[in-house]
Amino acid sequence: MNSDIDLHIHTAASDGTDQPLELIERIKNAHIHIFSITDHDTIQGVMQVKDQIPKDLTFIKGIEFSTITPIRQAHILGYDYDENNALFQAIIKEGNILRKNKMLQRLDYLKDIHHIIFNNYELNYLYSLNSVAKPHLASLIVKKGYASTISEAIEKYINGIPGETERIDAKAAIEAIKESGGIAIWAHPLGGENVKRLSEEDFMKQFHYLLNAGIQGLEVYYSRYDDNEQKYLSDLALKYHLLISGGSDYHGQTKNIELGTLNKNHHFIDTENLSLLKLLKKRNKN
Repeated sequence: MNSDIDLHIHTAASDGTDQPLELIERIKNAHIHIFSITDHDTIQGVMQVKDQIPKDLTFIKGIEFSTITPIRQAHILGYDYDENNALFQAIIKEGNILRKNKMLQRLDYLKDIHHIIFNNYELNYLYSLNSVAKPHLASLIVKKGYASTISEAIEKYINGIPGETERIDAKAAIEAIKESGGIAIWAHPLGGENVKRLSEEDFMKQFHYLLNAGIQGLEVYYSRYDDNEQKYLSDLALKYHLLISGGSDYHGQTKNIELGTLNKNHHFIDTENLSLLKLLKKRNKN
């Protein structure tokens, strides 16, 4: 049974396939009552829906920064921020620039290696996006007939393109989230979908690096983690007095993940398990 909470959701504003307002209907149909949109390096989707939320739903503003540490990449979730904060806006802008640079690398690679060339209309579409991502490029590859699905296009033509390591500095992202009054959470700490797991030694190095950088919580409940993995992360969060969060990492058609999936075995995760929600409720009462 899926949960009625989901604090990790993507829309077409980044690498999801659902339009932000379309997502609201899916949220209602999935019987989710508390949710957050956490698009990569953009709040465009958040801004589209924040004034359109039905009264029976609780919406938390979110974002997911794609960052790097000396150990490896890390995704940092930010919640309940002030989007008008100057430092927060600057980090988003940096992320958008890095994404456009990455897109140019991908276009060159596709042209040189696979002889896939895009016309001016297609290029203008890509340049117009605030958070251009793999699915945007993949959808064009599908339209050209090189692949049948977005997932196939990503796997066959985009994944593994060399020289894509430029990301926002993790410390800078955490600082910007906290400076804006938000809460910084380490997303899927044990690794997201199709990401190689860290060794225990490297995981602890990454954990302590982010801890020293000011991370405030862990995404303990995640669609790809089983009960044992979630207990391990929960114990770690409690030991270091960190907040506990949870989300599915729903992307729509590009990932086989249902809304509200906070456990690999589809176990129901109660609101009481997420201390992040307790803090947000307390903050918003004051």
